[in-house]
Amino acid sequence: MLHIGGVRTALYSWLIARQTGGQFVLRIEDTDRGRYDAASEASIMESLRWLGLDWDEGPDVGGPYAPYTQSERLELYQDAARKLIESGHAYEDDTTPEELEELRTAQKAAGKPPGYDNRGRYKTKEEIEASRAAGKPVVVRFKIPDIGKLKFEDMVLGEVEFDLSLLQDFVILKSDGYPTYHLAHIVDDREMQISHVVRAPEWIPSTPRHILIHQALGWDLPNYIHVPLILGKDKSKLSKRHGAASALEYRDQGVLPEAIFNFLALLGWSPGDDTEVMTKDEIIERFSVERILKSPAVFDNDKLTWMNGVHIRQMSTDDLAGRVAPVLERPESEGGLPDSVSRPIDRDFLHSLLPLVHERLKTLNEATDALSFFFLDEVHPEVEALPGRKSDPETATKSLEASLEVLKFAEPFEPEHLEAEFRALAEKLGLKPGPLFTPVRVAVTGSTMAPPLFDTIVAIGKERVLNRVENAIRMLESARVS
Repeated sequence: MLHIGGVRTALYSWLIARQTGGQFVLRIEDTDRGRYDAASEASIMESLRWLGLDWDEGPDVGGPYAPYTQSERLELYQDAARKLIESGHAYEDDTTPEELEELRTAQKAAGKPPGYDNRGRYKTKEEIEASRAAGKPVVVRFKIPDIGKLKFEDMVLGEVEFDLSLLQDFVILKSDGYPTYHLAHIVDDREMQISHVVRAPEWIPSTPRHILIHQALGWDLPNYIHVPLILGKDKSKLSKRHGAASALEYRDQGVLPEAIFNFLALLGWSPGDDTEVMTKDEIIERFSVERILKSPAVFDNDKLTWMNGVHIRQMSTDDLAGRVAPVLERPESEGGLPDSVSRPIDRDFLHSLLPLVHERLKTLNEATDALSFFFLDEVHPEVEALPGRKSDPETATKSLEASLEVLKFAEPFEPEHLEAEFRALAEKLGLKPGPLFTPVRVAVTGSTMAPPLFDTIVAIGKERVLNRVENAIRMLESARVS
């Protein structure tokens, strides 16, 4: 699945392409057949589409360097492996997995770091053919120089140097004919004319291997951009335990793609000032590789939620209605309105309600709790909640009975008129507005927290409001009798 780190890497690649007029390429790297999952492949595409990271070339849209799925390009990798063998930069190796495990065990027992000992370099062609005939797995390994230093220039990190004596020969073509990542992406980058390779910092130790393959094949290097690590708030590497791990999980939690895009862009990149909330176009305009940071970035879910709330508040009511409706129409078990509410919901009614809660929403999913009572025929408040903290059941009953009479005869049934009537009623009863308003609010919404009371009453409708207040009075009287 496309985790948040992978999403950010794709986002930076997309930004570079869009800012420079380049091409953003989607390539499916599926050569590890033991881990291949078609559902994950579909999820990757769905994640990118949801975020608006459209690709110019890819398996579904085609392009000049098709196919864009590695399992359909095996001949290219096998041909590259043959060329490396012929030039003396690679060799076939018949060391079995069992023999490799024995080697590692012996190395550990001797207090040595485990690793391949390059034994395949010394096998003859006849020995390899005999092993192949006997059904032993034969791989192709790249030959690392025994001594020397290797330097490369990273567009973020600057110059990076490695001691080649610390590296071991590594597999580039597996016994099943499939390449490893080390070979496959290099061949494809060359064939597809990839100019910039943007990837996570864990690939830095592998970069010398990739450079050596480029050099052995006589190919120019792409521009390497290793983006900073993403950490959780506890400063450990970001993982599932820090919250949602994939873009689609955040989508399902009610986070906007605009907010994730904005948040991830700033997770390792600075616009050069304190600007935090930005549109996609603003980010494209201001993005530059030079401002990608070297130090790790901290993923703060609270900040993402705050940023999501800001983006929600900046949306038009029409746009918000289009985003909220599918959330409300989910099954109740998946966070939607109670199943008793008929679907599809009335979009005009939803549009009229949203201004009451728009400023309060931090995620789209919060709309369910904020709006449910508007769609229900009746609500079931807790009898203990009806008086509120500053009143008592007897006073609450009298307040509701008096409120019922106001609600029955209020004309016009509009927020401003209702508020004036209720404030006059509070004065008549010798109450402050709170002890009067609270029982009414709980009676008509089922909750102590709700949008502005009189706008809410009008939106619910006179008949349903009267029924709910009458029900609350019965509840209080029944509780007093019992």
